Amino acid sequence: MKSSSSRRGSRPAVPTPDGLDQVYGVHALESLLERGETPRELWVQQGSGNRLKELVANAQSRGTHVKEQSRDLLDQLTQGAAHQGVVAFCPPLVPEGEESLWLKLRAWQASAPPLLLVLDGVTDVHNFGACLRSADAAGAHGVIVAKDKAAPLNATVRKVACGAAEVVPVYQVTNLARTLAKLKDAGVWITGTAGEADASVFEIDMTGPTALVMGAEGKGMRRLTREACDNLAKLPMAGQVSSLNVSVAAGICLFEAVRQRQLAS
Repeated sequence: MKSSSSRRGSRPAVPTPDGLDQVYGVHALESLLERGETPRELWVQQGSGNRLKELVANAQSRGTHVKEQSRDLLDQLTQGAAHQGVVAFCPPLVPEGEESLWLKLRAWQASAPPLLLVLDGVTDVHNFGACLRSADAAGAHGVIVAKDKAAPLNATVRKVACGAAEVVPVYQVTNLARTLAKLKDAGVWITGTAGEADASVFEIDMTGPTALVMGAEGKGMRRLTREACDNLAKLPMAGQVSSLNVSVAAGICLFEAVRQRQLAS
């Protein structure tokens, strides 16, 4: 017979709609609806009252099936994340393939030259979501990741990205170094970030077609990725810490590109 202590903390899995991703949090759901997307199902915390009334009514008007659930069940479902009393279920996000990237570049119509963010070995979903959010805020045209050693486009990424995961194109490629080589052939300049680089990111010209490569925290870029770069650049560190969180560094680099492009226009 099992002791009560061995059972403590073990909860049955919460049955959820099959094949759908969770999107939780008020802002994430608002962003979803603003883009015209309709969740298949919406679970709302019992007793939420008028706080979520308008949001729920908006979803229902589009045909979303709404269920009231206990806070404990929503906590179990989201593993204690800040769901704010609302969890939507939507079709999972699927990264675009490499061919989509080449088609987009060949048929480039945007007034600004391409600005791409490349993530090499970033496996933490919180960092991935934050990078997508920064990419969207800076107006980047896409994020490139490898099929291996990369964070998935899951519910946590969608939550952290605050809507950016649904609007920023994510291109998943088989061989990152080979993709960077093809980008160079297409006229895109590749700038990799490395703490030991001689040049500062503020000295690199990013007014033309640019791909910014960010390596994983601690490990940095892989050797073949580094060798595929045209330039290496660093963020000058004035304090005691030796490096920044990859999503923070990505945001700084992307907005330096934005600053340069605004001055050049």
